[in-house]
Amino acid sequence: MSEHLVAATPKMNGQWVGRYDGSRRGPIIVNVDERRSFFQGTATIIDDASTVPTAVAFFRTTTKDRDFQFRASVLPVNPETRNVATWEAVRHLFPPDTTMSQVADARGTLNSDTLKISWTTNIGISGEATLPRSKATAASELAAVEKSWSEFKEDVAKLEGGHFLFRGQKKPWRLRTSFHRAGRADVLRFLREDIPSLHRNLSARTKHVFNFKDGDEYGAFLNLIQHHGYPTPLLDWTYSPYVAAFFAYRRISNEKAEASPDTKVRILVLDQRQWQSDFPQIPWVEPATLHFSILQFLAIENERMIPQQAASTVTNVDDIEAYIASKDSTGKKKYLSAIDLPLRDRRRVTQELNFMGISAGSLFPGLDGACEDLKQRNFEL
Repeated sequence: MSEHLVAATPKMNGQWVGRYDGSRRGPIIVNVDERRSFFQGTATIIDDASTVPTAVAFFRTTTKDRDFQFRASVLPVNPETRNVATWEAVRHLFPPDTTMSQVADARGTLNSDTLKISWTTNIGISGEATLPRSKATAASELAAVEKSWSEFKEDVAKLEGGHFLFRGQKKPWRLRTSFHRAGRADVLRFLREDIPSLHRNLSARTKHVFNFKDGDEYGAFLNLIQHHGYPTPLLDWTYSPYVAAFFAYRRISNEKAEASPDTKVRILVLDQRQWQSDFPQIPWVEPATLHFSILQFLAIENERMIPQQAASTVTNVDDIEAYIASKDSTGKKKYLSAIDLPLRDRRRVTQELNFMGISAGSLFPGLDGACEDLKQRNFEL
């Protein structure tokens, strides 16, 4: 049979979220990374009953076949910190007769749209789930308001400072971190493998040696590598709608802008005050349950934070747009909204931002920013 007629085996990597049934019931979150010859990840099993420990199963398949089975080690989640712990460390937080599984034998089947999985633990707890594939790679479903540049300036001038965060995007992409766009999902692996490797290699290039036992320095390191292009579970935001507009139009040539009269760039607007009021903000990356948190980081070795008026969100959620929408079921609060601006206004917008002092040279202190700024001035304006 011709090679092009053979259906490709679907891949398991990504985030799968749904509910399970069986001995117990509740939400389940499966995060899977693709390795060279197998898949590896975690499954977080949350019981509808708050008196039952949330469990995290660590698994690795033996192959990349459509049908799979594995034995997973299981650990509880500390309900106070939301992080993985040992049973000995958290036993006292649950009723005296509570028991905790240590291993689970699982099997399942993968197709293009769903992941079917069932399991039985060493203490006889069984469960099964059929989970949909994440829609994070699909087109954005966020209804945007289209505005001209003049209308945008008029509207943002009325906003209260510090109430909202802004993010500029060249296209109306679905909101996702660079970590998840790179095909990764297992944040625990990122923290255990990527971060130590980055720390070893980058310590020779930073004046400051980051102390990971200090939460502020750990966060500052994450923010630093994010600003220098390494995929992380962070998203960059700014308190300035004009800085967001700079990033929306950045590195788009006038020729391309003029050739696309109906194309838009997007400014995302996050109501940070309402979000922080309604939901706990978790100051670390690895909680087992899903979260989307707004954080402030120290600007250690990071000269870009202040001129960019930067803020960050940290999350273990792949499809952030759907997650935020699920928290706004009444449709009355509008935590996240979008404004689309004409791409063809690129020259005008860039000139006005330059007059405001918002340019590559000001936002990216150093040789790279200066060269990008001069390139734009000498070739594009």
